[in-house]
Amino acid sequence: MPPLVKICGLSTPETLDAAIRLGATHIGLVHYEPSPRHVDLRTAAELRKRAGPHVKVALLLVNASQQLTGEALAAVRPDIIQFHGTETPEWLAAVKRLVPAEIWKAIGLKDAGTLDRIRQYEGAADRILFDAPAAALPGGTGTRFDWSLLKNHRHTLDWGMAGGLTPSNVADAIAATGAPLVDVSSGVESAPGVKDVDKIAAFLKAAGR
Repeated sequence: MPPLVKICGLSTPETLDAAIRLGATHIGLVHYEPSPRHVDLRTAAELRKRAGPHVKVALLLVNASQQLTGEALAAVRPDIIQFHGTETPEWLAAVKRLVPAEIWKAIGLKDAGTLDRIRQYEGAADRILFDAPAAALPGGTGTRFDWSLLKNHRHTLDWGMAGGLTPSNVADAIAATGAPLVDVSSGVESAPGVKDVDKIAAFLKAAGR
């Protein structure tokens, strides 16, 4: 069975429609102003409505305040909240108690110790998304981590992988890690924040969708 595929950082109706048509199972909307993929809440809500029931929609937040988190969830009503900052397990657990959405936590995978530390998110996160360690921006940088860290690891949480995935390497990443979900953003762009429909198609095909 092919892995689930999330196309993250979509910002236009045209690329949203293409991702759904081409077989994406998840799409991601980024509400984080420093990111070139940032969409305001009104746009995010419109894109979420346009996606309908065809895919699961994730809203990505980075160290958002309690007020902003509440406003974003009320406006967009995503299927998934993807926390991509330094949010604590306690904060995720609090949000999880209050909203009917999946909780995902992105983690920069530096070393084997990171795999031990993520156990603290058990019961708070529904899925861990392994990404490259944060740099100037927490994700979307096109940087990959050491895939061998995940080889033969016994996961106690549902998980997925991101970080530097492209149409040319995603099949290798899946083969190396057994990832049940792969997440791409900059790897299907022609410029920062500009999604390329041909690259989206190539990525989904390479991932087996």
